[in-house]
Amino acid sequence: MKLVIKDLTKTYKNGVKAIDNLSLEIGTGMFGLLGPNGAGKSSLMRTIATLQSPDSGSIMFGDINVLEDKMALRKVLGYLPQSFGVYPKMSAEALLDYFATLKGVSSKVERNALVREVLEITNLYDVRKKHVAGYSGGMKQRFGIAQLLLNNPKLIIVDEPTAGLDPAERHRFLNVLREVGTNCTVIFSTHIVEDVKELCTDMAILNGGKILMQATPTQARESLRGKIWTKVVERDELEQMEAMYNVLSSNYNEDNTLNIRVHSDTLPADDFVAAEPQLDDVYFIALKQDEPMVS
Repeated sequence: MKLVIKDLTKTYKNGVKAIDNLSLEIGTGMFGLLGPNGAGKSSLMRTIATLQSPDSGSIMFGDINVLEDKMALRKVLGYLPQSFGVYPKMSAEALLDYFATLKGVSSKVERNALVREVLEITNLYDVRKKHVAGYSGGMKQRFGIAQLLLNNPKLIIVDEPTAGLDPAERHRFLNVLREVGTNCTVIFSTHIVEDVKELCTDMAILNGGKILMQATPTQARESLRGKIWTKVVERDELEQMEAMYNVLSSNYNEDNTLNIRVHSDTLPADDFVAAEPQLDDVYFIALKQDEPMVS
């Protein structure tokens, strides 16, 4: 099923235009929505999840008119917000059983089978008797995936799920998400380029409530082939380099020199060498091109 968003706009009472005439088509698989904090990602996620209404525009998921038939979407939706609360003294197993009851699974036998299945998918079965409130950050996020799988969703929305996770927890979480995202539409919102690189088959970069670009990660990188250059400079040369070239990023070397990456259609100078394009380059260029011109 395809999610089709057309001309979506949302302005809050304080005058902030969080979604600015946005149109987007998302098919089956893992879709990465990449953007900095404050780009409008959560506003878009909340609007798709029917938690807030836009000022104008339309959202269709398959044949469901999302804005006119919110309940129809909610039946096939799994949503993991940036942060969520849990009951303090309930085990994962008991809490999932409770959620399954709320989602209309009245048979105890069915609920038991369903709860076991989602615990196994999310690698939480061995800690099913523990209180969720005592889980680590990564385990809580995996519990969030477990609860959203209870109604066998066709559309899954996860909002900044890896922020604050240590590398091992992030890796486990992404593996779980990869597994559940094979036969449904998953929208994965993040400001971490690495997440999209590892996980997503399609992506878009969002800033200021607008889509700056949409492509597969491979297409996005290939669009910069022959246009990314690198050079080693001293630390005190960085400012001069930034004034002369379109410097995208700089990383320290072991000897305290800097490795700079520059975007240019042609060789910037003889002492530069061509570099393999990375998704980070695509992201930095999109954001730089979106910056307002300083007069």
